[in-house]
Amino acid sequence: MSSNQALEFARANRERYVVELKELLAIPSVSALSQHKPDIQRAAEWLARALTNLGLHNVAVLPTAGHPVVYGEWLNAPSKPTVLIYGHYDVQPADPLDEWITPPFEPSVRGENLFARGASDNKGQIFAALKALEALARNEGLPLNVKVLIEGEEEIGSPNIAPFIAQHKDKLRCDAILNTDMGILRPDLPALTYGLRGLAYFELWVYGPAQDLHSGVFGGAVANPATVLCELIAGMHDADGRITLPGFYDTVRQLSDEERAELARLPLTDDDWRAMTGVPQLAGEKGFTTVERLGARPTLDVNGILGGFTGEGAKTVLPAKAMAKISMRLVPYQDHNTVEQQLRAYLQQHAPPTVRWELKKLAGAPAVLVNRDTPAMRAAVRALEETFGVKPVFKLEGGSVPIVSVFQTMLGVDPVQMGFSLPDDNFHSPNEKLHLPTFYRGIETYIRFFETLAE
Repeated sequence: MSSNQALEFARANRERYVVELKELLAIPSVSALSQHKPDIQRAAEWLARALTNLGLHNVAVLPTAGHPVVYGEWLNAPSKPTVLIYGHYDVQPADPLDEWITPPFEPSVRGENLFARGASDNKGQIFAALKALEALARNEGLPLNVKVLIEGEEEIGSPNIAPFIAQHKDKLRCDAILNTDMGILRPDLPALTYGLRGLAYFELWVYGPAQDLHSGVFGGAVANPATVLCELIAGMHDADGRITLPGFYDTVRQLSDEERAELARLPLTDDDWRAMTGVPQLAGEKGFTTVERLGARPTLDVNGILGGFTGEGAKTVLPAKAMAKISMRLVPYQDHNTVEQQLRAYLQQHAPPTVRWELKKLAGAPAVLVNRDTPAMRAAVRALEETFGVKPVFKLEGGSVPIVSVFQTMLGVDPVQMGFSLPDDNFHSPNEKLHLPTFYRGIETYIRFFETLAE
């Protein structure tokens, strides 16, 4: 039998796929918020039932020190390679809720898109891989050995996945890894990601008076923590967009001429990025193209800021404290622990004696590069080209997926980073969506990938 049967099965079942995916998307499995812990468990159990229905064996919801991991396997092809399929079922918080056109956990199809929190990142992507397995299993049969690992903490930095993999290293041994938590650039242009930026995430608190003060009585005599915090943040970049932490660029990997030429092939222009973001003009480090800045250069951003009175109307208060959430996207060969020391050195140099400060590190993950010439990567290139009709481009991804470096170091395998989210899918933002035609192509690509890898 040929894969045509599996492809035809997938095409005939598209409406059912959307109905089933809506069930999963309706579960608010927000890993960052403790009140959603029961929903995390519900999502894990939903996926465990889905793996069982696929015919996988040893399906289990396995505990970690945090949220559980869903696992299943099918190992009845002894002469064939084993692929480990990775995704995550946890999602970002849906705030701000008033910016959603339809409620984030009431999935809605509008035009060619399915809107819901988690539709693109990552429930839709891992679901596509599972539907590819189903199409194969129900027709010619699975052509290779399969292990499925779906975690529930990716959106909070995967704090417990490394200990889990260390504990289950033998169970997870494999020949290839498919990471579905990825995307492409356009619906008509497939892509494979060969590099990911790392992450360092902090909370910076600045403290002043023992309590909030009247800004008329004490203003001008007592330092305002909110003002000091803003000044510290403003000083973290220079006029050319370079980060001013001492030693920050010492270990940054430089792009080769070949890589810069390959990245220049990517079709997104500055006008495209402006259209996607709605900004009047792009910004960033001078001397690099937008594509290079987005994947190959490190960043420092404020993700949130809090201090003083923010309610309706006026209240003349001098706040006792102010806080900023600060994230840095790191590139090879930066180390998130070293970056923490660089940030502390900056604060020690620049914070005035009129306040005290506290820095809390919330997450850290290294940047990664994968080999572009492995059997699994060649299988992915072939599967994408057969499905889309054009050769994929190789790209660097600005985001961070902590599991990739864990797979490299603990299992000794470079993952194939192949998912089908689009740049305008609004992941981590209101009105997150999944482009359904690309989702269907993703299922077909995964079918071809599994068959080609089995060869």
